[in-house]
Amino acid sequence: MNLQDKRILVTGGSGFLGRQVVAQLIAAGANPDKITVPRSRDVDLRERDACRRAAAGQDLIVHLAAHVGGIGLNREKPAELFYDNLMMGTQLIHEAYLADVEKFVCVGTICAYPKFTPVPFKEDDLWNGYPEETNAPYGVAKKALLVQLQAYRDQYGFNGIYLLPVNLYGPGDNFDPRSSHVIPALVRKVYEAKERKEQVLPVWGDGSPTREFLYVDDAARGIVMGAQHYDGSEPVNLGTGSEVPIRELVQQISELMEFQGEILWETDQPNGQPRRCLDTQRAQKLFGFQAQVGLTEGLRKTIHWYQEHHQPVPVA
Repeated sequence: MNLQDKRILVTGGSGFLGRQVVAQLIAAGANPDKITVPRSRDVDLRERDACRRAAAGQDLIVHLAAHVGGIGLNREKPAELFYDNLMMGTQLIHEAYLADVEKFVCVGTICAYPKFTPVPFKEDDLWNGYPEETNAPYGVAKKALLVQLQAYRDQYGFNGIYLLPVNLYGPGDNFDPRSSHVIPALVRKVYEAKERKEQVLPVWGDGSPTREFLYVDDAARGIVMGAQHYDGSEPVNLGTGSEVPIRELVQQISELMEFQGEILWETDQPNGQPRRCLDTQRAQKLFGFQAQVGLTEGLRKTIHWYQEHHQPVPVA
């Protein structure tokens, strides 16, 4: 797909990933004046009329908008996460089809994978079990959009692709402890512990689960490459292909931030899925995507950004 002169809608385009996707679209030749980024306060994609208005006149839709968070938010608001993500996606896909949108890029989640999936996760294993319980409502809602896109392709010839990025991180991430994912949550926690001169850092779980992390610039580049060069029905993983135990991740962040205190593992709190690491061969084969930013480099950039932009820490 040649992006030049295409009218492009990027839902969630003002968010953490969305800002980078917009930048990558422009770098790939898109006209910035033809990129629309709806704001949730103005366009509620849970409402069908809003989806109809948003899709009208577009050539390409990149659907990034999501109600998402870490384990805490998934435990607190599973119904909201299911409903919001399903409604936003399914109605926008339908209205895009009705509006004759040329291509729809749907960004899914690796929370859709079964709890016990052979590592590395292969796209063909997506349906071989139920997702990890704490994030299953979110994961199932997002996975339903893959079914919808495949059904619309089969019946209507609608060109929709489905990409599965692994856990993202980087500058500009969400560092709110109530809804953030593991890396920004840990960066903030370590920073505040240092500011308060605390000697103990409590961390959920026992540190044994492994996770794979993709730097946000790499993820955005992969999404745009998929938009340009992939027109297939099968889901495609976007990741680095390497995993790190949470215990090592906490140690690495602590070292990079020069925190000398003790790590207290709260083993009465959930670990989440035991392992997460993607097979990334399909993305490389189909549209040449490979991650470029290593974890240590990405963590340094993320920590530096947070240290420059943090809010003052109240004294306990």
